[in-house]
Amino acid sequence: MHARRLTIYSYFRSSTAYRVRIGLNLKNAPHVVIPVHLLRDGGEQRKDAYRCVNPQMRVPSLVVEENGTESVLIQAPAILEWLDEVYSEPPFLPRDPAARAKARAIAAVIACDIHPLDNLSTLEYLRNKLDVQKAELDEWYAYWIMDGFSAIEKLLEPAPFAVGTHPTVADICLVPQVYNARRFKVPIGDFPKIEAVARACQQLEAFSLAAPENQPDAE
Repeated sequence: MHARRLTIYSYFRSSTAYRVRIGLNLKNAPHVVIPVHLLRDGGEQRKDAYRCVNPQMRVPSLVVEENGTESVLIQAPAILEWLDEVYSEPPFLPRDPAARAKARAIAAVIACDIHPLDNLSTLEYLRNKLDVQKAELDEWYAYWIMDGFSAIEKLLEPAPFAVGTHPTVADICLVPQVYNARRFKVPIGDFPKIEAVARACQQLEAFSLAAPENQPDAE
């Protein structure tokens, strides 16, 4: 029987890579981190070496080596689903169907509504192609976080996590987005439930070890 080897291509500040790092840690899945700098030399993700790994030229990518074969998984939601299917404990979703739907909904607000509009590639297009200035970019960034967080705040019932007493995919997505909001000085003081969930998660080693400042490529 061959051991499973996991390698994640990651950038310390990427919120999607941050999500997968949390997921790997929650599952206690041993892994190797290979940094991909998204800004240096025009972005290492655009170099041929990484393009061969991930044709979308984004992070994260998870390389799975097992039984003599190698698979490359891309897109954080798909990678998290794979982790949950392969490593049964702890589950990323609650058992109750309604709670499962809520966890998925909170994750989707972040992954489908906030993140695509505030992603590096979107901001680069606005800046480089449409000549949007920094003040306007900052306003754009803050607007979409505040818009999404306003909905999430109403959905949360901290207990102490986003949906119940154990971290779920909702927490896995929420914590990196809170990090981004704070990094870009988006005022989130009006969202005490979100801040409480983030504090509860950050007490767990799986979350703290995945934090950007604790990555090998942290600057």
